[in-house]
Amino acid sequence: MRITQGCFSFLPDLTDTQITAQVAYCLQQGWAVSLEYTDDPHPRNNYWSMWGLPMFDLADPAGVMQELAACRDAQPEHYIRVNAFDSTRGWETVRMSFIAQRPSVEPGFRLVRQETDGRKLQYRLESYAVQRSPEGERYSA
Repeated sequence: MRITQGCFSFLPDLTDTQITAQVAYCLQQGWAVSLEYTDDPHPRNNYWSMWGLPMFDLADPAGVMQELAACRDAQPEHYIRVNAFDSTRGWETVRMSFIAQRPSVEPGFRLVRQETDGRKLQYRLESYAVQRSPEGERYSA
């Protein structure tokens, strides 16, 4: 199952050249770029671990790509995403976010049905990865 979160998630994985072009666009807009990674990409998991600090006042996408390469080396089987933060007054939010790396195997999610009071049904998504092993080791072979 392919996780679809952020921009470009329905497209094939971006190449490094395409990632560089997107980062260059973000920097041209004056947005700060940051990298985050996780092994639990549940849609409600908004808090991924940040790789380093946000890169403010950066002019060249090569700096971001260097950090992305270091993050890939340290977290080879994790999801890594690129975020572009717009600090313009009135916006102050992430303007672009996309997945730059995925683990080699994406186990996906299952829908869990639970009966509660008065025959009421509740549904929730549960990641298959969470059942496997502790946090930080879910995608290691």
